[in-house]
Amino acid sequence: MKTKIFLDTNFLMIPAQFKVDIFAEIGRIFDSYELFAVAETVAELKNIIGSGTAKGKDKSAAKVALQLLKKYRVKIADNRKVFKSADEAILDIVDRNSAVATQDIHLKRKLKGRCGVIVLRKKQYLEFFE
Repeated sequence: MKTKIFLDTNFLMIPAQFKVDIFAEIGRIFDSYELFAVAETVAELKNIIGSGTAKGKDKSAAKVALQLLKKYRVKIADNRKVFKSADEAILDIVDRNSAVATQDIHLKRKLKGRCGVIVLRKKQYLEFFE
């Protein structure tokens, strides 16, 4: 069975920020998987790009993230509910057969025991925790 991996907003910005190929790293960790992002993640990336307060580095990282979503054909999970944040949407959609790729400490705590978590270690590689 393929593992459903949900990519959080901050995680999608890693390639531009730390020059880590998250897609190659996910392939190194998992044999069979499907990549997803929730619609709120896409909205958050677009909001960063359009924001007058976001730093230039963040804007360019968000642009790269949107390009990577298309390049790697990441599926957009639509759970038909409206959420204020990507974190809320991810918490609503995950189950024991899924994993969330995130750097968000608060989200990681909420996910503990609900699904696997993929994180960046030493700004160089990904690690998976069940």
